[in-house]
Amino acid sequence: MVVTSSLTFSVDDLQAIIANYTASDDVFQEGFLQGLYIQYSGTLSPGPKYPFNPMIANFTTTLLGTSNSAYSNSSSALPPGPYFISTVGVVYQAYRLYSDFAGAFTQPVVPNSDGSYAALPAALSGIQAPAVAVPSRLYYNVTAEKPLAGIRLGVKDLYDIAGLKTSDGNRAVYALYPPKSVTAISIQKLIDAGAVIVGKMKTSQFANGEEATADWVDYHSPFNPRGDGYQDPSSSSSGPGAGMGSYPWLDLTIGSDTGGSIRGPSQVQGLFGNRPSHGLVSLTGVMPLAPQLDTAGFLCRDPIIWAVAAQVLYEDIEFYTQFPKKIQTLDFPTSADTQSDGIILDFLAKLENFLSANTTTLNLTTSWANTKPANTDSSLDDLLNITYPILISKEQITLVRDPFYADYAAIHDGRLPFVDPVPLVRWAFGDSYPNSTLTDAITNKTIFMDWWSSNILVNDSITCSDSLLLYVGGTAEDDVNYRNQYSGPPEVPYGFSEGRISSFTEVPDMVVPIGQANYTSTITNHTEFLPVTVDFLAAKGCDGMIFQLVKELQAAGIVSATETGQTIYGGEILF
Repeated sequence: MVVTSSLTFSVDDLQAIIANYTASDDVFQEGFLQGLYIQYSGTLSPGPKYPFNPMIANFTTTLLGTSNSAYSNSSSALPPGPYFISTVGVVYQAYRLYSDFAGAFTQPVVPNSDGSYAALPAALSGIQAPAVAVPSRLYYNVTAEKPLAGIRLGVKDLYDIAGLKTSDGNRAVYALYPPKSVTAISIQKLIDAGAVIVGKMKTSQFANGEEATADWVDYHSPFNPRGDGYQDPSSSSSGPGAGMGSYPWLDLTIGSDTGGSIRGPSQVQGLFGNRPSHGLVSLTGVMPLAPQLDTAGFLCRDPIIWAVAAQVLYEDIEFYTQFPKKIQTLDFPTSADTQSDGIILDFLAKLENFLSANTTTLNLTTSWANTKPANTDSSLDDLLNITYPILISKEQITLVRDPFYADYAAIHDGRLPFVDPVPLVRWAFGDSYPNSTLTDAITNKTIFMDWWSSNILVNDSITCSDSLLLYVGGTAEDDVNYRNQYSGPPEVPYGFSEGRISSFTEVPDMVVPIGQANYTSTITNHTEFLPVTVDFLAAKGCDGMIFQLVKELQAAGIVSATETGQTIYGGEILF
């Protein structure tokens, strides 16, 4: 179906439309030219006589009819693009099926007419090849009300979507509970802005950190497409990360980040990913790990789409256009001893020049020792050593495990359900401590957060944050993690590191890919490439400033959108 405002529609016009459809849409193909329906959208009345001159004899096409949408009920007007029509005249939108060869999805989906969704009952030929259906991009036009119109969105399978079950990465949960009747608030905001949900995507179990080799028992861990194709995809937003790295037909994914679950997959797959300031969007309808730490964020290849999605989801953030003149680095290289180090230092120099900024090195241990609160004698390591594991275990035991166990036992004669090793280890740790330790953990988190916001990243009226803090996200030399190598049994996630800073201080933490470096793969016995990334932190609430800065860095050619494939610049994925 084509739409025109011209009263002298010609074969040249038709050829131009077909060329545009072919270039911009992966669903349209020449087979849809078997029939042609022309819809006039002009403001002049063409009268009762057919006003067009399509001259379609050069096409193997049947003219199915014409209409004047400007003079008909707007609900009867169809958007342009490919359609199927039945023998009795019923019109259906066209979808294209793609193979989920990376194993990123739990449920490909299609929309129902009532706003809910249904699992897609389709598959493609091949081993482990469930089909994901995507609609034509030609059906959608971006507007102020629909800034995400036509954006194909994958959703981590711990967000509720009306009509679908939520698995939380556990087979027993999926079997036990009925489909949800209400969509999570965060997901509904994206739908209302025009996003097109194409499926729910794999999460490690109950959003706990799991390794691909042995920790994933109920479901198979997705495949990271980068390098030799057998690197761990990180977790817990494993499906969103693997899907974004693998599928050019997927535009955006939404994950969750408690202690690194968006940042880890973004780092190892070379994606733009954000842990937002805590509390920017409601997490109603989302499985909790620890409400004091849980956040909703995106994984994306294109920083423009990333920023638009952020404006929708975090509607109150301000996109500052003036940026800090001070950069702090944490555990940055001081010399180009490796290829990744050279890429990182080169990026830092470009950033300094772009911002006309000065860089200082942050020694967190020294800063804490010199300025810590007067009533605190502990080192950072001592203060925060068990804060994270206490928060995630104590909260998830109460909010998830205990109700799940009770519901399962009620219909299975008192039995326990299967749970992967990692959540069991963490829950057992929580059970071994008194409930008072949860209060202690919240207190210790608050002490560190208040100190941080007063001494390290301070809010500023002009630039939102008085400085930017950068730390190394991922490198080819340090992050080689083969999924065919066995590690020891799962352990409690003790300790404090740069990745925990944003979790405890509630500040935004955004992954930015800046290049790639090589390594010698033990899988392929060949030189392969893995992403190099840097994480940006700013004061709490300054998410918009970082989004705007990354957009301007892209416009200046300092960062760029990444591609799907073996490398962040593309290439055939290895199997």
